[in-house]
Amino acid sequence: MKAIINHLYGGPDALRYHDIAAPAVGADELLIRVHHAAVNPLDWHLLTGTPYLVRPTSGLRRPKQIVRGADMAGVVESVGDSVTGFDVGDRVVASSGGAFAELATAPASRAALVPDDIDLVDAAALPVAAITALQGLRDHGSLRSGQSVLVNGASGGVGTFAVQIAKAIGAQVTAVCSAANVDLVRSLGADHVIDYTTTDFTSTGIRHDVLLDTVGNRPLSACRQVLARTGVYVMVSGPKASKIFGPVKRMVAAHATFAVSSQRAATVFADETAGDLCALIDMMNRGELRSVIDRRYCLADAAEAIRYVETGRARGKVIIDVIEATT
Repeated sequence: MKAIINHLYGGPDALRYHDIAAPAVGADELLIRVHHAAVNPLDWHLLTGTPYLVRPTSGLRRPKQIVRGADMAGVVESVGDSVTGFDVGDRVVASSGGAFAELATAPASRAALVPDDIDLVDAAALPVAAITALQGLRDHGSLRSGQSVLVNGASGGVGTFAVQIAKAIGAQVTAVCSAANVDLVRSLGADHVIDYTTTDFTSTGIRHDVLLDTVGNRPLSACRQVLARTGVYVMVSGPKASKIFGPVKRMVAAHATFAVSSQRAATVFADETAGDLCALIDMMNRGELRSVIDRRYCLADAAEAIRYVETGRARGKVIIDVIEATT
């Protein structure tokens, strides 16, 4: 089968479009014929092995998992002996290593059925980004109906889902993005939009119950001024300049900054569970959630897709159409 692999850490030039053996399916896994995969900043981190803090789990000197990609949607080819609730031919969305390939395995505990009326392209965009948004707002931010939330980086992969999920919860949403993306985030339900090229969102004097920060580009002291007395600063990402610590440096600083305050800080590392994938699929079915797709690439051009995501200019999600490799 065709796959995108890297045997050594490096940039996109380290990726190879290669024939490799199909993976064996474990007892608790599904073997999925991948139709579409989504690109995430995670793919860059695992490709480059940065920050170095990821290497104890990803591989100290070279990647343990050579096939890139995490988010996938496709059709079940075979089912592990211990798996229930899935059958060959089912349309599914899942999160697991090795998504940039014609065939990939995923634990059944990290997969969900996709109804026929939901496009697999839209489903593929969900796992990492939408679950990060959902868990960031619901679990870490404890966002409730009637509260207010500010989403910094509202036009990105996590941000576009966060705006919609916050509205579905019943919150007032203020979105921060560039002028070019104002209409997009308004179409997703944002009540107020701040153009960061003209206005510093930390200087408006308006306080919010939750600040979901996918960028980490403002001082933590300034972010505190945006929060209500018992508000929550939810950090999804941050500056990546440090090859050793990456965004983790700001995450640690945030927890220290908020430690002696009635406000609090939380850090999101998405846990892609079947339950939350099902919840997101249900939201799509009810018309409360849609995937924003910026660009689509064929499998052979996965390196270009990762380069584009790393620019930080993607609106919503970038998709790799894996199924083209078989047609």
